[in-house]
Amino acid sequence: MTEKLFYQDAYCKTFTAAVTGCAPREGGYAVTLDRTAFYPEGGGQPSDTGTLGGVRVCGVHEKDGEIVHYTDGPLTPGDLVTGEIDWARRFGFMQHHTGEHIVSGILHRLYGLDNVGFHMGHDAVTIDLNGELNAEQLRKAELLANESIYADLPVEVSYPSPTELETLPYRSKKELSGRVRIVTIPGSDICACCGTHCARTGEVGILKLISSQRYKGGLRVWLLCGERAVNDYEEKLSTVSRIAAMLSVKPAEAYDAVVRLSDELSARKQEFSALQEQLFMLKADRLAGPENLVVFEENCTPGELRRFCLILSERCGGFAAVLSGNETDGWKYALGSKSQDVRVLCKKLNGAFSGRGGGTAVLAQGSLQGRGEAIESFLRT
Repeated sequence: MTEKLFYQDAYCKTFTAAVTGCAPREGGYAVTLDRTAFYPEGGGQPSDTGTLGGVRVCGVHEKDGEIVHYTDGPLTPGDLVTGEIDWARRFGFMQHHTGEHIVSGILHRLYGLDNVGFHMGHDAVTIDLNGELNAEQLRKAELLANESIYADLPVEVSYPSPTELETLPYRSKKELSGRVRIVTIPGSDICACCGTHCARTGEVGILKLISSQRYKGGLRVWLLCGERAVNDYEEKLSTVSRIAAMLSVKPAEAYDAVVRLSDELSARKQEFSALQEQLFMLKADRLAGPENLVVFEENCTPGELRRFCLILSERCGGFAAVLSGNETDGWKYALGSKSQDVRVLCKKLNGAFSGRGGGTAVLAQGSLQGRGEAIESFLRT
């Protein structure tokens, strides 16, 4: 059994320990110690990293009470070594784990929802809830969570007896036995947890719920705490400020300015679409006839190809084919006809020019690779 210094003092950054084992593994070595301050991955919290006896600790896991350190170099069993925790990484995890407790406890108290999944990622922390909440409910929970942080409450760790556990209204994702570690934040949360936490809520700094989406019948919530929350705010403020400067408005007016710009763009698109429709009609009237029609148009979207093809197919006796693109990037096409099933031609065309696509009897669309002259020749024969 490895002595777990991180439970005795979560703020232990440097320690000495005896090497009890070292075995080669893929990409490095697996090292065991008589005691360690390196937290092993578990409970949704990633492992610590740092150095041990001068070699890099890349990951830490626990197996049957033994904590294994994955290093990039060997250590000698029996030697005393110094371990140094990557403190910025660890403290960030402590802030986020404490913040998760605060907001999960509040969500449970306010809305009766349970945290059924928790993960600390490099970009954010996610909490999976077994029910849905609206934006107003999440906002209320966020405000209360930050009130708890500002109050600088103690984060208490205890190991109640089985009898005491029976009387505690603590949160837990599974049935527990043996020695149970309870983390209590007065007024916010009581939870069984094996992670590392701040000593006081004030050290969390700030908590921000940055996003949410429906997930597996419930809700997944993304949150950030401390420096990462501040960095996220700075990045978003910078983005809004750049948009505001581009539109010559104040940052607070950026949203309304973007809405106006979007409305203007939609209106221009409608005007363009109407003019393009008239142009397609004029071209189709000029090309109308009893034979098949093969037309190459520049810079057409799939939707524009479809519209032009349908107009042409109304004015020809066979099929209409409209293509747009080039030999380097490939061609987009649309086939249409009132008198024949274009799916047959579509299949042949795809086979001859490494194409993909399909459709209905009256309209098919897809993409091709090949020379424009060869494709045109194929369609005209």
